[in-house]
Amino acid sequence: MSHAHPILVVEDDEEIRESLVDLLHDHGYEAIGARDGRDALNTLSHAQTLPCLIVLDLMMPIMDGKAFRDEQLRDPTLSKIPVLVISAYHDAEARARSLDTKMAMKKPLDLDRFLDLVQQNCSL
Repeated sequence: MSHAHPILVVEDDEEIRESLVDLLHDHGYEAIGARDGRDALNTLSHAQTLPCLIVLDLMMPIMDGKAFRDEQLRDPTLSKIPVLVISAYHDAEARARSLDTKMAMKKPLDLDRFLDLVQQNCSL
């Protein structure tokens, strides 16, 4: 297992979450999944190595993407981690900008573009 920074996939849909984690593994990245924002914050608080990228769904139970991002931005260490918003919302890009992140993709994801964005933020 490489010691590169992992990618955190925050997505409540288990099938999507698992398929993104598998896709990232298949391309040589370390990736971990979180069910919702609270699960993600818990994962981050116990992480030995912070992720190089957080892939963040917006619509989730318990703690949604916006609430997670608010918490992330409050923490000086976590706020440095880039976030790629993935959403079924038609205005995913505008919502991402409102969360102070420039990267957004609509679902279903264009996997080539997804992997390009991952590569821009995470070196193997």
